[in-house]
Order: sequence, then C-alpha cells, then structure tokens
Amino acid sequence: MSLPISLEFFPTKTPEGAVKLRAVRQQLYKLKPEFCSVTFGAGGSTQDGTLQAVTEIMAEGCPAAPHLSCIGQSRESIRERLAAYADAGIRRIVALRGDLPSGYGMGGEFRYASDLVDFVRAETGERFHIEVAAYPETHPQAKSPLADLDAFVAKVRAGANSGITQYFFNSDGYFRYLDDLRARGVDVPVVPGIMPITSSTQLMRFSDACGAEIPRWIRMRLQAYGDDTASIKAFGLDVVSELCERLRRGGAPGLHFYTMNQSVATLEIVQRLVSATSGDAD
Repeated sequence: MSLPISLEFFPTKTPEGAVKLRAVRQQLYKLKPEFCSVTFGAGGSTQDGTLQAVTEIMAEGCPAAPHLSCIGQSRESIRERLAAYADAGIRRIVALRGDLPSGYGMGGEFRYASDLVDFVRAETGERFHIEVAAYPETHPQAKSPLADLDAFVAKVRAGANSGITQYFFNSDGYFRYLDDLRARGVDVPVVPGIMPITSSTQLMRFSDACGAEIPRWIRMRLQAYGDDTASIKAFGLDVVSELCERLRRGGAPGLHFYTMNQSVATLEIVQRLVSATSGDAD
C-alpha cells in the first residue's frame, strides 16, 4: 500500500506498561510508519515520559514526533523544551494548544496553537516539521465552524507544515473540510486521524470529551452488541476499514492511527487496505 501511515502512542506510567508498549511498537513497525507521535499530557504533565518514549522510538529506527502543548506554559519553558528536542535529534513536532489539568486557570503566555507555531518558527527557523491539529467536525470549544477553519488557517500562516485531524467516521465531512481550506488558499497536507473501534464504552467516552461525532447508526449498532466484545471488534474493523478505503480512494495524503498503545486492530485495518489495493491492481 503506497498510502503513508503514522502512529500515535501515549507515554506509559509503569515499567510493565513500558515493556508492553515496546512489544506493541515492534509489531507495528512492520507497517513501516512514516513517523510515530507521542502525546503530551494536560499542562505538560507527561512531558518527561513523552521525550523518553520519543527517544526510544528513534533508537528503534523510526522517526518520532513529540506532542508539544502550550496552554499554561511560559515562553522560557517552551524554549527549554525545544532545545531538549533539538539536542535529542528530533526533527518533527506536533504543536497543540492543549488542555490544562482540571482546577487550573488559563495561565501561561500562549493563548492559541498558532501562537506556539509562530514562536517555534521564530526560535528555531525550519529546524522542525510542524504538525498541527485539524477538526473536520469543528473543535468543541470553537465559536463557530468558520472560526475553527480560520484557526487552522492561522496555524498554517504561522508556519505549520501539515495537519492531523481529530478522528471521525464521516469521510464526506473530511473532504468538505479540505474544500473549505482550499477555498481559503490553504493546501498543506491534512492527514485523517483514524480511531480503531475496539470498545464501545471507550469510544463513547472519548468522543463525548473531544467532540468527535459518532453517526447514529454506528452508535445504535454498538449499543445493540452490549457486552459482546467479539462482535464489537468485528464490527469496528469493518467500519474503520471501509472508512480508510474511502479516504484512500478520495486522495487522502496518509492515515494517522490513534493506536491506544495496541497493535491488533491497526494491523488488521492496514492489512485489509493492502488487500484492497492489490485488488485494484489485478
């Protein structure tokens, strides 16, 4: 399959978790990802774990990109973090506004992700390839869909190289989002974020928190399966594989998998795409 893929992980909290994640990564490296990203907790709460995981991934032979969130951070703290990333040989970052831990005010010297992108460019020039977040279904805190489009445009004009979307299940919404960006003169690659469905309760919880829309037919089917884990996973593989195939056929520049530190579902989805691509060539 010629479509580039990338993978997202989150830092583990225990030595046992770190061992399991290393095994998961070795399985997923078979997919030859373009890079792996590692998340950065609210207010930078996992920043040391993020850097450790990124350096491990790079030592394993795969390019890696740490998430970098700016809410609650000072310019000096971001400057120090960028220096640490440069010293570690990191060439790509995912620049985000981020969320503060509960109980904190806004704080910090950055208000928007575009401010962070502008600061990174001013401090480091073209040292880093900068990924930013995109929201085809509109960020839950945006004032309006148009304001959210303008926010992405601002990030690109500040120096972002490409975008990664929040996960979604409606490919039409993604392609309309690209059309809207092009109408504003923005044509950087915007890679769809893909969330494998392996647990209905987990998916509902994440989607409610981040504003990702679960189409009613998918929600109803998952609810109908109840605690039948095998049926949920089988249904999820079908739904997400079909979504990825529509995105591939529609010209998406790549696929970014939110792995949840698991390998099985992502491996199966990509294998189905490879089979579909082979069928096209026959």
